Amino acid sequence: MSDTVISVSPLPPPVAATGRVPGNAGIWVGIFCVLVEFLLLFGVYFVAKAHHREAFLAGPDKLATVAGVTITFLLLTSGYCMVKAVETIRADRRRATLGWVLGAIVLGLGYPLVKFFEIRWNVAHGIDGEAGIFYTTYYYLTLNHLVHVSWGLLGLFWVAARTALGMYSPRDYSGLEAAAVYWHTTDVIWLVIFPFFYVLR
Repeated sequence: MSDTVISVSPLPPPVAATGRVPGNAGIWVGIFCVLVEFLLLFGVYFVAKAHHREAFLAGPDKLATVAGVTITFLLLTSGYCMVKAVETIRADRRRATLGWVLGAIVLGLGYPLVKFFEIRWNVAHGIDGEAGIFYTTYYYLTLNHLVHVSWGLLGLFWVAARTALGMYSPRDYSGLEAAAVYWHTTDVIWLVIFPFFYVLR
């Protein structure tokens, strides 16, 4: 009588290991609030555009498109740095993680710097909050976005300090991941704002 060999396939990994929500519950509540806020602001944009079509057709021609493109580049490359930061902490490369977070901060700080010079250029060319409905809407949305980016930068500084102190590991990095998720949210919002004011007619 021959022996029968029964092969047992390994159990699939638990759902939590592969379907985990990144970051933590608190950051997702914050992101939801930010998205609702900007959805309302985008609604204001469309209402204003519907009632002042000519102003929104001519408005982008006077803005410094190079400033908008530069901000887009800075935010996207900074977001990439945070992707790499999460990737390296998972591999337990904490020194590299700190480098990527610092890179994200440096690039992110370029945004308010570019915005400062852009506003100076705008004002010098008569483009201020009283120049018309298009520019009022432009300032309101872009400066509101800058406020949220500033909060994100504060979060990145906090994460950089905790990374330097060795407070993240491959088993515990939700704080780092939460900062990255929020930072990506500001990227996505800017990718909507940029064409609205600098490209579309």
